[in-house]
Amino acid sequence: MRLPVNHSHRKFLETELYRRAAGARGEKRLKDRFKEFQLEEEYHILWNLSLRLGEWKVQMDGLLLTGKCAVILESKNISGKIQFDEKTDEFSRENLNGEKTIMEDPTVQLKKHIRFLTTWFKSKKIDLPVTGLVIFTAKQCEFLSKPPGAHICKTYQMPDYLLQIVESAPLNSEHPQLSKIKRTLQTNQTPFKRIPLCSQYHIQTEDLTTGIFCTNCNHHLMQRHKRAWICRQCSHRDNLAHKLAIQEYFTLIDTHLTNLEFRKFCGITSRSVATRLLTQQDLLTTGEFKGRVYQLKKKN
Repeated sequence: MRLPVNHSHRKFLETELYRRAAGARGEKRLKDRFKEFQLEEEYHILWNLSLRLGEWKVQMDGLLLTGKCAVILESKNISGKIQFDEKTDEFSRENLNGEKTIMEDPTVQLKKHIRFLTTWFKSKKIDLPVTGLVIFTAKQCEFLSKPPGAHICKTYQMPDYLLQIVESAPLNSEHPQLSKIKRTLQTNQTPFKRIPLCSQYHIQTEDLTTGIFCTNCNHHLMQRHKRAWICRQCSHRDNLAHKLAIQEYFTLIDTHLTNLEFRKFCGITSRSVATRLLTQQDLLTTGEFKGRVYQLKKKN
């Protein structure tokens, strides 16, 4: 963690970074498990889909297109004991310490997304019914109750649930052109802009500790020596320790990175070394020479 121990935002930021990292791991498990899903007929899958209707913006983790229906995939990385209370219409989880937290019901969010996509399809003259599935991706997750009739499952159950949803959907007499629908969705994608945490939570970038942290002991800065990073304290050697620092920069500070900013953030003195390290990463580049700017590539 790059904030000082006594910084007022440190604990909150640690929690936020952990939540984002856990969410990314959950989405990866979701995509990996989807490889087990197969249909004899044509189907398409779109990940991280962002659309808008006027000022109404929606981001969907996944969208399955089939000849019978479109299925929105809503990924939730929530661990602990999960409960949907029918009497109070509240959703809660109990963590390992027995602490109960009331949270936003993911089925409500899914219904909003279904309404949105149904309206969006109508505006594009697409005749395809819309439904959805909420997938809990956390490994430590136990359902105490589920709302009757709701499509909710764990990651390992997802392929079977999707098959059940598609097979139970009524036949569509229109025979929708799925490839054309997919292209329409891709063409109308609205880029999702993630705000760096320092800007989002009004943290001064000057408060952050710069340098490359040891990937072994985490608490001590590393020095560059013969194309590797070496920890001053535990002597751990890592050729790729700068990759984490690049990820931290984009998460914490800005969506754009220059050679100079990279050198300042990582404590690198050589411009040529910084250029070599940056060009080795799978980043989007614009401009040339001193004006070159690096960005994260958009997810497909």
